[in-house]
Parts: sequence; C-alpha cells; structure tokens
Amino acid sequence: MNAIIKKPLITEKATMDSEMNNRFTFVVDHRANKIEIKKAVENIYGVTVEAVRTMNYGGGKPSVKFTNKGIVEQRSSKFKKAIVTVAEGETIDLFTNV
Repeated sequence: MNAIIKKPLITEKATMDSEMNNRFTFVVDHRANKIEIKKAVENIYGVTVEAVRTMNYGGGKPSVKFTNKGIVEQRSSKFKKAIVTVAEGETIDLFTNV
C-alpha cells in the first residue's frame, strides 16, 4: 500500500475545526479516493471515521513573477486535501510525534 496520507495539515482554521467539530485535515495522495483515505486513517490512528470530504488544489493556474531577468511563469504545485470527521468521543493526537 502506497503512502495515501502524506501529512496532517495544521493551520489555524484546521486546528479550530478539530477542536470544535472533531474534524481533522490531511494532505493526501491526489489519486486516492474517499474509501482509501478512510481506511488509511482508521489503520494509522485507530479511530472510527464517519465522513471524508476531499478538495483538489493547484495544478492548472500559472503564476507570473516579474524578476530582474524578465518575466518568469511557473505552475503551482498540485495537492489534494481531505477533511476527516471522526466519531463522537474519539480524537486524533497530531502532536505526540513532534
């Protein structure tokens, strides 16, 4: 099994969502579907997953930079984000291995 879950996404919004609504955010492989993400989170963290929401970012929008050498155009990196809702009373401790 390849690495479906790449890393947890720890932002201010994601941290507040995990404290208030029991939802945790991960950066996942862009080819993974919701069923694979659910199984991976349940195996790694030992929790019951109720729902998975996914979002795709980047990949198509070029960014333009004006530098001393001229105009440089590059594409943004592509990644997929998954928001995982955990069952009531269960939690994922993302800060134990830091």
